Amino acid sequence: MANYQTTATQRSESALATNKVLRNTYALLSMTLVFSAVCALFAMSANLSPTASLIMMIAAIGIMFFVIPRTANSGMGIVWTFVFTGLLGASLGPTLNYYLAMSNGGAIVAQALGGTAIVTFGLSAYAVTTKKDFSFLGGFLMVGLIVALVAILANFFFTIPALSLAISAGVVLLMSLFILYDTSRIVNGGETNYIHATVSLYLNIYNLFVHLLALVGALSND
Repeated sequence: MANYQTTATQRSESALATNKVLRNTYALLSMTLVFSAVCALFAMSANLSPTASLIMMIAAIGIMFFVIPRTANSGMGIVWTFVFTGLLGASLGPTLNYYLAMSNGGAIVAQALGGTAIVTFGLSAYAVTTKKDFSFLGGFLMVGLIVALVAILANFFFTIPALSLAISAGVVLLMSLFILYDTSRIVNGGETNYIHATVSLYLNIYNLFVHLLALVGALSND
């Protein structure tokens, strides 16, 4: 009887800890998405150059790999998460200005935003409500990510329109699966640090939006 009570208590504590990580993750994610949007609007109004955008992206990648892992267990981790998401948000300025300059630019951006929101909320809600374990996707996602990076690098040199579309479609699928995978890890206790979880989900949403924007833009111009 004592063992049963101990096990029940441990399960209850584990569930509470998981729920806390989930709440903290989505609270921080919501704030960083809003902050990122504000930074993007500022960069658009300032007509940020593509060169400055690239520098911001490189700085954000450096923060993600070298700073956040060292500060994720402290209050400074939250500060650096905002710096990271703010830089990536601002780096979108030239891209958004490019699409908004088109005759149907507003519709293109709105469709990409709407599609990103639907996919993100839909898949996150599915992972949270069903509590299914999608950890089996881990190996496939890593291979897919490597293939996508190689394809992006190759297309940087060859610039093939059809390949660009294929890459964007592949990344949209990949990021959708990553949302399932990362949310599942939080729900099932695989990720216990909400800063790491926030950064992962933010990257999924960011890349999903960027490539949905490319897809909608390309299809709207056909």
